[in-house]
Amino acid sequence: MTDPIEEWFAAAGPREEELRRVDALVQAAAPGLDRQLVAAGSGRVLGYGLMPYRPRSARETTQWPLIALAAQKRHLSLYVCAVVDGAYLPETRAERLGRVSCGKSCIRFSSLDRIDSGELSALLRDAVAATSTGANAYFAT
Repeated sequence: MTDPIEEWFAAAGPREEELRRVDALVQAAAPGLDRQLVAAGSGRVLGYGLMPYRPRSARETTQWPLIALAAQKRHLSLYVCAVVDGAYLPETRAERLGRVSCGKSCIRFSSLDRIDSGELSALLRDAVAATSTGANAYFAT
């Protein structure tokens, strides 16, 4: 039986190696988080650390990863679902991360070489810490 995560990496084609590099960085910065594939839209993302989440449009709470990695057509997306003191962590630190494009919880980049890996690792550690202490308001409804 093949590992579904390995199949996910392999299905990324030319982005496989870059996804593996980002995965290694995430696992090093957040070693205690479970890693699994999560359905997202019409595809799947590699999720780390499931937590309770309820979108505004939903009636029931579901599970969503604290951190999620996805390969898009032209870039990679790393979602860090952490809101601390009313602000999304990726958005508040976008300028320190390097040559990236950020949304509220999404960091978009074409290569890990364009990111300050120390800043990204600190951001991931802070997201994990905020979640474990109950300071992450991302999933609060």
